[in-house]
Amino acid sequence: MRELRKRTLAKTVVFRVLATLITVVLVYILTGKVILSLGVGGLEAILKIFLYYIHERAWNKIEWGQTKTKKAH
Repeated sequence: MRELRKRTLAKTVVFRVLATLITVVLVYILTGKVILSLGVGGLEAILKIFLYYIHERAWNKIEWGQTKTKKAH
């Protein structure tokens, strides 16, 4: 069974929000600079959301590890 693009996109956004928050907090802890933390987090989010989506779509084309479910009649 293949995953719909909408589902992949939703998973991408949720994961990216959580990961970006972690990045912002870590940069703030290390530097104490709010603007720098937000800038790094913003750049990281833009780049990685695009890369993660491509990664998920590529893996979705690989049948290894996927199972087909039977529909009930």
